[in-house]
Parts: sequence; C-alpha cells; structure tokens
Amino acid sequence: MPTYDLYARNPGDSRWQVPATGAARFSWEYDNGRDRLLALYQKGKDKQWDGQKRIDWDLEVDPYDPLGTPEEAMTLYGTPHWAKMTDRDKGELRRHFASWQFSQFLHGEQGAMVCAARIVESVPDLDAKFYSATQTMDEARHAEIYGRFLHEKIGMLYPINDNLQSLLGDTLRDSRWDMPYLGMQVLIEGLALAAFGMIRDTTNKPLPKQILAYVMQDEARHVAFGRMALRDYYRQLTDAELREREEFVIEGCYLMRDRLRGVEVLENFGIPRAEADELSERSEFLQLFRQLLFSRIVPCVKDIGLWGKRLQQAYVDMGVFEMGDSNLDQLMAQDEEIAEKLDAERFAAEERERVTEVEEAIEEGQRLTG
Repeated sequence: MPTYDLYARNPGDSRWQVPATGAARFSWEYDNGRDRLLALYQKGKDKQWDGQKRIDWDLEVDPYDPLGTPEEAMTLYGTPHWAKMTDRDKGELRRHFASWQFSQFLHGEQGAMVCAARIVESVPDLDAKFYSATQTMDEARHAEIYGRFLHEKIGMLYPINDNLQSLLGDTLRDSRWDMPYLGMQVLIEGLALAAFGMIRDTTNKPLPKQILAYVMQDEARHVAFGRMALRDYYRQLTDAELREREEFVIEGCYLMRDRLRGVEVLENFGIPRAEADELSERSEFLQLFRQLLFSRIVPCVKDIGLWGKRLQQAYVDMGVFEMGDSNLDQLMAQDEEIAEKLDAERFAAEERERVTEVEEAIEEGQRLTG
C-alpha cells in the first residue's frame, strides 16, 4: 500500500522543498587529518550493517500495543475521556501514539540524511567530509528501518510535526557550514537519542528494542562527530558569533520541547486543540519525558563551548540546567554496550538452535540405523 494511504492525517504535498544556500567546498589536501576524526571515520566504516539482516523482522508486533505502553503513560489516563474509552479504543490510542512517535523518528532520520549530505558538501575539511559520508549511509539505513516498522508492523504513519519541520528548515536554510552540525547533530540527534533511549529501556517488546538499540549505536558516533568538529571550530569564533549560535540553540530547544506533545493524536480522537494542549501540558509522564529528553543535548552544548548566560538561563527556565554536568561519554558507551549485548544474546540463541538441530539429526540417524 502506498505510504500516502497510511497517513492518519493529510500530510499535504508529498514533497517538501527547502531552498539551499551556502557554498560547496572542496579540499585538495588529501594527506593529513585529525586523528580523532579519522579514527571515527574508520569506526563508521567498520560498523556498517544491513537492516534487513541484523534485525529479526519475523518477530511479531501487536499494532494495538506495539511498545507495551503502560496506561499511566497515556496522556488521557485519569481524565473523563479515558473513563469513556473501551479496551478497543485504548488499543487504537496506543497504536496512534506509537505511529506518531516512530513517524517523527522516520522524518527526523530523513532530515538527518539530508543534513549529513549537506555537511559533506559544505564542510571545509576532508576528514569531516569522509566521516559525514558514512553518516549519510547510516541515516538512510535508519529511515529504511523506521519506514519498514511503520508500514509492516503498525500500518499507520503521521505527517512531520510542525516544530520539527521548522527546525529542519532553519537548519538547512542557513548558509553557515556549521549550522547543519548544530541543528542536526546536537539538537535533533541529541533529542532523538534521548527519546530512543527512553523507549528502548522501557519497552518489553523485542522488535522495537532491537531497532532502537542498533540505531542508537550509530547515533552515538554521530553526536561524537558533531562534538569534535564544533568544539574545534567554536574555539576560533568571536563572542558575537558564539552568541548568534546560542540564540539558535535556545530557539531550537524551545521548538523541540514543544514538539513532543502528540496533540495531533488527541485531535484525531476528537479532542479540540486547546484542550489537547492543556492535557499534554498537565500530563506528569510527558512533563518528565520532556525534561529527560534534554539529557543528551545540554551536556553536548556545554561541551562544544556554547554556555553563555542567556543560554544557561533558558535551561534554568526549562528545568534542565543541571543536566549540563551529565557524563555524555558514559551515556554513549552504554549505547554501544546495549547493542553489542543484544547481538551476543541473539547469536547465542542461534547457536543453541543449531546445536539442537544437529543433536536431533544425530538422534534420528541413530534411531533409523539402530
């Protein structure tokens, strides 16, 4: 079935065009590069994988409870709307929320693919071009995987959220070569990593857990790439130039915070927009969710050297300032370990199945010859 027929809301025109600005930059220096970036490029090559093979697509998913979401985490829980809903209605609501979440992941990954390709084009250094070329392939794989999950396992998609689209547009329209790094690698990817991690660590469903763990293993490298490149570059900027980028971060963080409400889902269930906004704002689960989503962004912004008073005050107002002291390297290492552990468990299970098959074949042979 065509994707357009699976949208829960009319997405409008099937193509979105963003006018490109800025220069394509070539480098004729092929000999030297930063060791850290070249090592990351090597890791990017070594860690390529096939989403058709590494993920067990035979695992079944209940489209009406694809993530094992507890009732308490549903925005309508405890409201008069929830009291009126049948079990079937609640299952449909879970399906819509999962579709909305993974659709935003899908659209974000396509945006990341375009931004990574833009970095290849615009960044002046060849070592950064090399790495971002591997990231472009990573993001294509992620979009493929999320698209397949939505098509085959949930059977529904949602259009891109307005705030996510706005931040993507601002990132791509800016002519400065570092802005795709800042908008995508730090803000959008950082927030996506936190969202992926929260679902990965709470879902009891094996297929979405696999998908999120393997995608996060890639994304950990991407955030490391953005940190390395921007930390080096921002040391050279004037205070005025740094403040311009901090203003972009502040606006982007407010957009991303306001993106994660899912009011489009509630509207589809007949709840007026103003009430949907109020319910989402009051939801204790969503309040915690929105706060934890900045666990990857705030320490990264501080690490790359954007930590002026106005930016710090914005994070105080959002209630996330203390996250600046989080150990980002430790979080990324955990992402790697979780994916590797899943691989080890799967390989061990496959090995046990092969041993069992051999033992059964031997027993059958002995029975027939005995």
